[in-house]
Amino acid sequence: MKVIYVAGPFRCSSQHVPGQQDSWGIQQNVMRAMGLALEVWQMGAAAVSPHANTMFFQNAAPDDVWLDGDLAILAKCDAVLMTSDWLKSTGAKAEKKYADSLGIPVLFSIDEVEEFLKPRDLCYTE
Repeated sequence: MKVIYVAGPFRCSSQHVPGQQDSWGIQQNVMRAMGLALEVWQMGAAAVSPHANTMFFQNAAPDDVWLDGDLAILAKCDAVLMTSDWLKSTGAKAEKKYADSLGIPVLFSIDEVEEFLKPRDLCYTE
């Protein structure tokens, strides 16, 4: 079974209190990633959503602990699926760069996931 890692924003800066995180925005980011993960599962692949894995761990460890752990998980996956708003996230950008460095396919839509999951004919005929 293929394993697809979902990458996208987790944090969301508050528009009302500088330097603070917006819990509602974080929840929306988590739900967006989890929605993609569910679609991947429904296609017959396993999905890893680091958003869901650590959503209640805010401020429990330094930020680099989360990113380093996520990269360790990503390294074991067959592909990474970027959320539509991944460019807003320094973490997601780092995840994409890391996937690229390892030769892990980076996908940008559910349609690309579907294509990635199609069985390939390994036979060669002339």
